[in-house]
This record gives sequence, structure tokens and C-alpha cells, in this order.
Amino acid sequence: MARGTIRYWAAAKAAAGVAEEPFDAGNLAEALAGARTRHPGELVRVLDRCSFLVDGDPVGTREHETVRLAEGGTVEVLPPFAGG
Repeated sequence: MARGTIRYWAAAKAAAGVAEEPFDAGNLAEALAGARTRHPGELVRVLDRCSFLVDGDPVGTREHETVRLAEGGTVEVLPPFAGG
């Protein structure tokens, strides 16, 4: 297990009600499951549309269970942005 920070941006921040919070998880899937448990409701729906950065690297289409989290790491939750 690693401990780090989840940072929520834009609609994810509004849905979570916080800008950031700690995680205690071994991989991205576990960290997101914890976020869904802590913030049932709108955040659950928003996370389905988000992209993620782990320590600055895009997750892309990788399975979240395969994305390992490092001690002291950061998960950025980025909802789709409008505009161009």
C-alpha cells in the first residue's frame, strides 16, 4: 500500500466537495474505489468520464488495476474540459 494525494479538478472537485484528499492504495483502481466510497453520488458519475494523471504521467487506456501508486504520489482527476 502507498499513501499519497488525490487532487480533484473542475467538476470532480465540485462533486467531491474537496480539492484534495489522501489515499491509501496499491493501485489506481483501489484509490478510485476509496474515492467512490467516501463520495457516493455525483462523484461516482463524474469519475466515469474523467482522465487521470499519476505522478504527472497520463494513465490513458491502461487498466486502472495495473497502474501502481508510489508512496507520496499524486493522482490528478481531470474531468473533460469544454472549449478548444
